[in-house]
Amino acid sequence: MGKRWRLNRIAMGVILLVLALYGTVQAGFHPLDHIGGQMAEILLGQSEKMYLPGASCAESKMDISVQSLLAGGIRLLAPIGSYVDSQETEETDVEDDATYRLILAQQAGDENEVGADGTLVSGTDDSAQTTIHTSGTPIDTSIEKMSNFDYLLGNFYTVDSTTMIRPDELNGADLLSKNMKIDQSTEGPKILIYHTHSQEMFADSVEGDPSTSIVGIGDYLTTLLNDTYHIPTMHHTGVYDLIDGKLDRSLAYDLAKPDLQKILEENPSIEVVIDLHRDGVNEGTHLVTEVNGKPTAQIMFFNGLSKTRANGEIDYLANPYIQDNLAFSLQMQVAANNAYPGFTRRIYLRGYRYNMHFMPKTLLVEAGAQTNTVEEMRNAMEVLADLLHTVLVG
Repeated sequence: MGKRWRLNRIAMGVILLVLALYGTVQAGFHPLDHIGGQMAEILLGQSEKMYLPGASCAESKMDISVQSLLAGGIRLLAPIGSYVDSQETEETDVEDDATYRLILAQQAGDENEVGADGTLVSGTDDSAQTTIHTSGTPIDTSIEKMSNFDYLLGNFYTVDSTTMIRPDELNGADLLSKNMKIDQSTEGPKILIYHTHSQEMFADSVEGDPSTSIVGIGDYLTTLLNDTYHIPTMHHTGVYDLIDGKLDRSLAYDLAKPDLQKILEENPSIEVVIDLHRDGVNEGTHLVTEVNGKPTAQIMFFNGLSKTRANGEIDYLANPYIQDNLAFSLQMQVAANNAYPGFTRRIYLRGYRYNMHFMPKTLLVEAGAQTNTVEEMRNAMEVLADLLHTVLVG
């Protein structure tokens, strides 16, 4: 109590001093002239604004509301709040080249957490083996259920903490009603498969043998689509995650863009683009289910929303096809749920773009992980090829 009383007395003293200074100024006498004219005016001006805002506004003939006066007084009484606000605005409004580079690097690496030596970049290494099997029970995909945002989000999606999605952006009925069929009346390739991260390997991959890498898995998927399902498919095996012979994924998406643009310009018949990856998990995790009696790696569809919670819409990573991308992955997810329940993990939504802006029907597929075997991956491609046929041809 004594301490509070002393503080109150000091505050009252300061107010009385300011009032006295204000009175002498209004009378034409400036007691602080000898200190320095400019400093005196600043101090008196701030004093007026803090303790006599009405007089200050009347003198300056400002047209200001009571609410604005109160807000201004609060800012002056708590100047650190105004400072923090101005600093936050300054930091989030400016997107310089360094920030752009950082976002590209994050985009290139965040959907695959395994480093150059095959070990996990982040996370913990489970000491015990964890094999993830699924119940094999289909989820209700009726239009009534899928039109409910909470139901759709809760059963089919994982939204990364760095981003967000609104109900108007994820309307299940609208996404499922979009026509994903390809035009089979024209000649030329219909599907393009490529790999932003071509160096991804598996538990029993053979070093130096690309047939046992993600590129080899892409070869098998291409063969299945061409020969079994008769969907003309092109496989591009360009390398974008090696720089001077060293693994470097920081610019992989940017490095892939010119080649993708050229391929699509030279092959206007292409309607579907698939970037085939494998995921990175803790070493004790095994993403496997059983399909037709065979151990099969699980897959996950990955969508970029071109926005983050921190920065909002990322204008320089704009994607006019976000809704189409979302429709394609959801229709694939529903087809998998109905025919192969447990084969797909939840669709993952993240903030960046991942080169999904070149074509409406674009998929980024995370097939298995570094703990899966090549056989499990090949079995997964058999299921994926069948699902692509279901959604694209019917």
